[in-house]
Amino acid sequence: MLQIENLHATVADKPILKGLSLTINAGEIHAIMGPNGAGKSTLSYVLGGRPGYEVTDGSATFDGADLLDMEPHERAAAGLFLGFQYPVEIPGVSNVQFLREALNAQRRARGEEPLSGGEFLKVARDKAALLKMDMDMLKRPVNVGFSGGEKKRNEMVQMGIIDPKLAILDETDSGLDIDALRTVGDGINSIMRRPDKAVLLITHYQRLLDYVQPDFVHVLAAGRIVKSGGPELARELEAHGYAEIAA
Repeated sequence: MLQIENLHATVADKPILKGLSLTINAGEIHAIMGPNGAGKSTLSYVLGGRPGYEVTDGSATFDGADLLDMEPHERAAAGLFLGFQYPVEIPGVSNVQFLREALNAQRRARGEEPLSGGEFLKVARDKAALLKMDMDMLKRPVNVGFSGGEKKRNEMVQMGIIDPKLAILDETDSGLDIDALRTVGDGINSIMRRPDKAVLLITHYQRLLDYVQPDFVHVLAAGRIVKSGGPELARELEAHGYAEIAA
């Protein structure tokens, strides 16, 4: 599904990614861990198409198409979802309005009929219930007045409604208490653990992986993947840190 080869990227002319390669197949969940400044968020922004992140070498293909040649909205319509480390607030725009427009824009781009208001509300109610979110919160402006945990839960509801092929989740566990972590983990499993979907989880800690067990764990250090393994690698990192691996 996603094939990254020898990816190099800079931010403000500073090299961040320095030859990163990674393959994610449909039906797989991959976790990327690593020390601060290793390039984890940069990888997510490059794949999502955020301006200011320049690819200087390498390639990234998504379902056989050149991902790096697509505009951000084209990547989204193709089935890529990016969950932000710090979800933004959008005053004056309700969650319901925002999500219906986003979903129908993607459906039109794929040649599908847009959902009516009633059809959309049914989908929204189902996904909100899955993440244990009150529908009243979906009527509020996007993320305005939400706690850190509520923003992350709201983002998972967005993911459920958009229903992407590939979800790239940048530190989704940040700001979550124990109960919210379990709810978000269950939501990721319910929405994305399917044979035709895949997930790239970016995290510092083992705790999210207790609920969303990955098929593969990768250590990213100094702009490239330096070690890969199974779920046991995350427990090793939790116990011993990155010093030996990232050296």
